[in-house]
Amino acid sequence: MATTFPRLLIEHAAQRPQAPALREKEYGIWQTLSWRQLEALVAELAHGLAAAGLRRGDHIALVGENRPRLSAAVLAAQVLGAIPVPLYSDAVAAEFVFPLANAEIAYAVVEDQEQVDKMLELREQCPQLRCIWYDKPRGLRSYVEPGLASLDQLCAAGREHAKERPNFFAEQVAATQPGDSAAMFFTSGTTGNPKGVVHTHLSLIDRAQAGARFDKLTSSEEVLAYLPPAWIGQNIFSYAQWLVCGYVVNAPESASTVTIDLKEIGPSYYFAPPRVFEGLLTSVSIRMEDASRLKRYLFERCMRLARRVGPSLMDGQAVGLVDRCKYALGNLAIYGPLRNSLGFSRVRVAYTAGEAIGPDLFSFYRAIGINLKQLYGSTETAVFVCLQPDHQARADTVGVPIDGVEIKVAEGGEILVKSAGLFSGYYKNPGATAEALTPEGWYHTGDAGFIDGHGHLKIIDRAKDVGRMAGGPFDGALFAPKYVENKLKFFPFIKEAVAFGDQRASVCAFINIDFEAVGNWAERRNLSYAGYTDLAQKPEVYELIRGCVEQVNADLAEDSALAGSQIARLLILHKELDADDGELTRTRKVKRSAIAEKYAVLISALYDGRQSQFIETAVKFEDGRSGSISADLKIVDAKTFASVGRAA
Repeated sequence: MATTFPRLLIEHAAQRPQAPALREKEYGIWQTLSWRQLEALVAELAHGLAAAGLRRGDHIALVGENRPRLSAAVLAAQVLGAIPVPLYSDAVAAEFVFPLANAEIAYAVVEDQEQVDKMLELREQCPQLRCIWYDKPRGLRSYVEPGLASLDQLCAAGREHAKERPNFFAEQVAATQPGDSAAMFFTSGTTGNPKGVVHTHLSLIDRAQAGARFDKLTSSEEVLAYLPPAWIGQNIFSYAQWLVCGYVVNAPESASTVTIDLKEIGPSYYFAPPRVFEGLLTSVSIRMEDASRLKRYLFERCMRLARRVGPSLMDGQAVGLVDRCKYALGNLAIYGPLRNSLGFSRVRVAYTAGEAIGPDLFSFYRAIGINLKQLYGSTETAVFVCLQPDHQARADTVGVPIDGVEIKVAEGGEILVKSAGLFSGYYKNPGATAEALTPEGWYHTGDAGFIDGHGHLKIIDRAKDVGRMAGGPFDGALFAPKYVENKLKFFPFIKEAVAFGDQRASVCAFINIDFEAVGNWAERRNLSYAGYTDLAQKPEVYELIRGCVEQVNADLAEDSALAGSQIARLLILHKELDADDGELTRTRKVKRSAIAEKYAVLISALYDGRQSQFIETAVKFEDGRSGSISADLKIVDAKTFASVGRAA
């Protein structure tokens, strides 16, 4: 039945007033907010925002980590028919200028002093921004700025407004309709200014309900909200589905305590991009390398068994009695304690999305008894397009279309989607909207792929990035950069990769090493280094990374369609690619064109056959200062292989 987010809140508050809705960890102690308390807080905030002048159709920015009062502020804005616009809290102030100006935002709710400073810095460029409210007062006592106040002050103003208009809250909830705009999410802007993706209550709730039905979610689920609220994936899992199902959302104390908080909460429903699962496995690998010989032996022996029979057990397939008994012992001694150490002892459903996940990484988690699955979607589709059913989780697909979704493959291989969860359009951008949505209601995803024989969707790459080789032994062969980059990132020593090769005779690549993993590897070999740049250029590290690249090349050679994407030359960058330096989006997607322009001299060196190339790069430090990093980068060749195999 069509409804709105404020009505869902009121239903939960009426049916289960004392049940926990939100938890927040402060000073090491978990604080709980019940549904009844949340409703009262939302009412105060809605009255306060109305008294401040927020009206139906206005936009309001929200900047911060996952915090109960920020979630309440989103609900309060939706009560009034205003449109919340979450922005990335780790963005620099300049990145806020376009969304604030584009959406004509006059009101903002932020988390702390850091975000207040960014907003105040922008007031000259965004003179319409007149009201800023903050959640955490630390460091803000001496601030005297027009329109700046705390959320406590906003609530106090709301209580006064409620005395004057006691029926106002109920009237506003009733006035908000399912087809009204509920939120606007700005895309990552990999090729230009970000676009404001407008979703209605109906589109977000429809997909949240479809996902909940698919995985049989209930109000008893526990979720840890630790990803950026500005990312629609976090919004769906920790806001839309939270209000649909009524489960508990837990906010960690800080980014540095997420691992500890994960263990304390023990979520039953969990979502993370592959990089998080990669990081967790890397930490396990590092700990095991430092463990005693006996512990390493037991771990390796148990993991061999787990890789052989664990995925089959997860998929409900037949496994021999002896193997079942051995696995049960392994579960008691290794797998169970490992799940508990990772914080996954109670996970019933875990999802990953955003990038491809390595087969070895995927099978590792399923082997130790974690029901890890993949999903497919985007900001424009309200996330849920394809999900993997239990017992049908595979590393090379992203699942089957779920309730209410239609998929078709265009002539060029692009995936088109139709569902009730599609966005209503790009804000103030009818041209882009017309390009993305056909008159018949099909959305151009921009992804190339196909439906396999089992009805699962398989994604190859971004359609615009798929190219062709020109000249050389693989003339005319398919070049799929993202596919190659993801295969490289399956190795724990490689954090990021950027491949080049379209309309060229060979493929070359930039590599970012994983500083923690490679640093640990170097220390165990008594290889000293002075920092990232020094470690990255060690000959031993180059040999390590070249070995990873050649393993990928050998695998690509077995696929006749992608054999031309083998990497012939590579270099290891002297710095990590960074969103603050304009090289990645805030969701860590590579800005391919920006990198190609910024590092053009390195690309030329790769293709000119040079053995090294000096480069000096401007960087921004965390404290806002600017500087530069320079290095003489080595360039090495990698072994490539003749095509030996199967078609894709």
